[in-house]
Amino acid sequence: MHKRILLSVLVFSISIISVCGQLDAPYFKIFQFPADKIPRIDGNFDDWDLVPDSYIIGTEELWDDSGIHQGMNRESIDVKVKVGWVKGLNRLYFMYEAYDDYWDFTHPGLHNDIFEIVVDGDMSGGPLIDRFHPNKDNMDIWDAYFSFHGVHAQNYHIFTPPAEGKDWALAWGSQPWIKELPYANAAYDYDFKPGESGVLRLEFWITPFDYAGNDPSRSIESELYENKNIGLCWAIIDYDDVDGEGKNNGFWNLSKHHTMYGNASELRTFKLMPLEPEFQKSIDAKWTFNVIDMDRMIVAFKDNSYGEITSWEWDFGDGNFSNEQHPIHKYEEPGLYIVTLDIKGPSGTSRSIRVWDVAVK
Repeated sequence: MHKRILLSVLVFSISIISVCGQLDAPYFKIFQFPADKIPRIDGNFDDWDLVPDSYIIGTEELWDDSGIHQGMNRESIDVKVKVGWVKGLNRLYFMYEAYDDYWDFTHPGLHNDIFEIVVDGDMSGGPLIDRFHPNKDNMDIWDAYFSFHGVHAQNYHIFTPPAEGKDWALAWGSQPWIKELPYANAAYDYDFKPGESGVLRLEFWITPFDYAGNDPSRSIESELYENKNIGLCWAIIDYDDVDGEGKNNGFWNLSKHHTMYGNASELRTFKLMPLEPEFQKSIDAKWTFNVIDMDRMIVAFKDNSYGEITSWEWDFGDGNFSNEQHPIHKYEEPGLYIVTLDIKGPSGTSRSIRVWDVAVK
């Protein structure tokens, strides 16, 4: 009896994982760029050379859920994608490299080879387009569009490449501002004409939002930090009919579900990785602070240092010191203070000095 129950639980668990699209891998990795090696969006892709091949998400991860093709033919289309991030910036960086035997990009509308991505920065899941709204029958169509479509998760139809004079992307929703600076940027490199074969390279960054309505002043960016999981997915829509109005030649999907374009619960899991070891210091002093009582001049300090640490020494700039990791200090006089944190560990020492950042009155 117990074996039957255990087997049922195991089968149920595997089914859930399979439905979520995570059976093959628990997550895909997002590379952390060091602060002094942030990619320039200029069509020169040397910045991406430092990203290890282990971060490449290639053609082998895709499947044609339109049913046109039974398997991937790399002589028809072949893609590589790398995703990156930078600590302190709520941006996702992408490098997209694709070979296509027939690039289709003459039309002004959606009849265009497309790299379609969907991002859910806080993995809140659920529908993100108005037609999937659970109460769509009871809502005015425009109320649903402006209050719901692309608000908690965003869909970008990125044209590869865009026709002459055409925007680089369609932000599918009531917030077209998310595809423009200061929220996004893109650059292309290619030398083929419509109907020809060739390799296209595209680098861009976007800003994921927990809330993105039609008013950017009310938007809330998704906070990105180390080891955070986010929902992310993409598909390649391949047209091979430059002069016609035919259907596409495949919808190559990273998700196991076709409707991932409008349902964030069907995205894949991506993890924001720490710096690769070659870019990490063995020990590095970092700290932040918060004035928790301005009237009484009480400040809470937080150690954010990296590495194996055995001792902390704080100099609060007023003649007082502490060996606690996260001290709380009361200043007796108002002023601007120079605060120093010294740390020690088996691999050495590190110091962080912040000049006049701590102010009490």
